[in-house]
Amino acid sequence: MSHTTATIGRSQARSISRRLIVNADDFGRSDAINQAVIRAHCEGILTSASLMVNEPACAEAARLARAHPRLAVGLHLTLVSGRAALTPQQAPGLINPAQGFAHDAIRAGLRYFFKPSLREALQQEIAAQFARFRETGLVLDHVNGHLNMHLHPTVLRLLCAPAGAWTIPTFRLTRDPFWINARLARGHWIYRLSHAVIFSLLCAWARPRLRRARMRHTRAVFGLLQNGRVDTDYLSRLLGRLPEGDSELYCHPSLTDFRHELDALVSAQAREAVRRCGIQLVRYQDLDHGETADHSADRSRL
Repeated sequence: MSHTTATIGRSQARSISRRLIVNADDFGRSDAINQAVIRAHCEGILTSASLMVNEPACAEAARLARAHPRLAVGLHLTLVSGRAALTPQQAPGLINPAQGFAHDAIRAGLRYFFKPSLREALQQEIAAQFARFRETGLVLDHVNGHLNMHLHPTVLRLLCAPAGAWTIPTFRLTRDPFWINARLARGHWIYRLSHAVIFSLLCAWARPRLRRARMRHTRAVFGLLQNGRVDTDYLSRLLGRLPEGDSELYCHPSLTDFRHELDALVSAQAREAVRRCGIQLVRYQDLDHGETADHSADRSRL
């Protein structure tokens, strides 16, 4: 590619006012999820997926991803409510006898924060999951966490440590703007408002650390306040109100439990809304280096 062509490409990317990453979490957790991810990518608007490297369908997910190279894949770091890479003997106190993590995210979060003795085990488990991702042969597109545990202060400090055995180019900064979500959906007000407040505070704490670590992120992330309820109606409304800049929508398509989220992603309404609103569907690896490192002038609002 010539210098002129590259310059034009960058100029065109900067001129696009609204770009959206549509990501599926829990890739590799089950065959039903794997098949839904591939269908949503091939027939719908899905652009990326986050891989749970410790789950039983991980190898099949990696095979499917290699067969669909336009599907970007990142690491869905699992430190709660899932399987572990290490054994209980390798990480005593962190991993239960069934080689898994606690299901209670609040209790796990408190233990990670108030028990410094767990930090070395956490670091080893994180390194083991990055190693498993490398073994798939896939290019790491992004990093996020199951139940958003990647934003836990203890975990984020480990991920940002310069001596870490990993390189994280892009990162999910899970700030779902409440002022937009309130216009898009009804009900679950306590859940939505509490999560908006908690994650607004976590993201405010995380933002300067990500900037220092040179990890890029989007301006907004949708899906947190609509967890498990990304249906066709919500998606159509979101696309019509998508803010300027780079955003991510994450969801959990499946052929079973969250079939409505798969249906939304492959719906004609979603494809038409993307076209009508002039939204460019992208992946984290497509983000412009100059736009996404930080938006300190764009102060977070609930």
